[in-house]
Amino acid sequence: MAAAVLRSWGRVVLKIGPRGAACLTPRASGGLRQKSTVQFATRPDQPKLAYRKVKGKSPGVVFLPGFSSNMSGHKAEALEEFCRSLGHSYLRFDYTGCGASEGVLAECTVGSWKRDVLYVLDELVDGPQILVGSGMGGWLMLLAAIARPEKISALVGISTAADHFVTAFKSLPLEVRKEVEEKGEWTVATKLNEEGSYTLSMDFLHEAENHCVLQCPIPVTCPVRLIHGLKDLDIPWHISMQVAERVLGSDVDVILRKHGQHRMGEKDDIKLIVYTIDDLIDKLTTLV
Repeated sequence: MAAAVLRSWGRVVLKIGPRGAACLTPRASGGLRQKSTVQFATRPDQPKLAYRKVKGKSPGVVFLPGFSSNMSGHKAEALEEFCRSLGHSYLRFDYTGCGASEGVLAECTVGSWKRDVLYVLDELVDGPQILVGSGMGGWLMLLAAIARPEKISALVGISTAADHFVTAFKSLPLEVRKEVEEKGEWTVATKLNEEGSYTLSMDFLHEAENHCVLQCPIPVTCPVRLIHGLKDLDIPWHISMQVAERVLGSDVDVILRKHGQHRMGEKDDIKLIVYTIDDLIDKLTTLV
């Protein structure tokens, strides 16, 4: 079972990378890490999607990155090594306009990224999947679970940003909102990129409203795990609490980390994510 495999996987070493984030290095391989190769999915009338895939057992795991992020982050790579050690399938990919995928970021919307996730579920993976969504990826995993319930075994949200762009904009003072609407775009300060900010058009914000999930019950009944840091300065932890309250299923846990920040990339954060997924795999395979 997965728990037994994890005990042997405990020989994997968690190391701190050059930017203070954790990465996983198997001792058994002498420090050499196996990495999946980048592949490209060709879609009719749509930009090519870049992805990395490991074949294996069900349930598989699919990682959904955060806003303007990509599949090469430490969490995504750590989960690939973990799934490989368990023998379960794993897929990580870049949204349209991000990372190695084709497309223009400024032309993308929440809806277009949702289509990316649904394409992955429909065309690139087989069998039931555990979706692991980070930041905006947590919002997209909810949308995917609503649209493809038969393909989803469980959800793991990391700093889940459900409805975030819309609610953050609406929380601005009225005068600021009017200025943004007249200008046609909103520049948001952030510490998550080198530029120190990102810009959203009003068209992006209006389109995002069509995908909000927190105003009513969320028709998701699979197991849901929501991990959030109390020191997250980008996405308030109470959003995960709101998601938990609105999800219709009863198997829902919220895990709050006292010193956790938005990226959840510290050594212990990644260990928690890994153990959470392992517990779900064990639970799901036992049920079968």
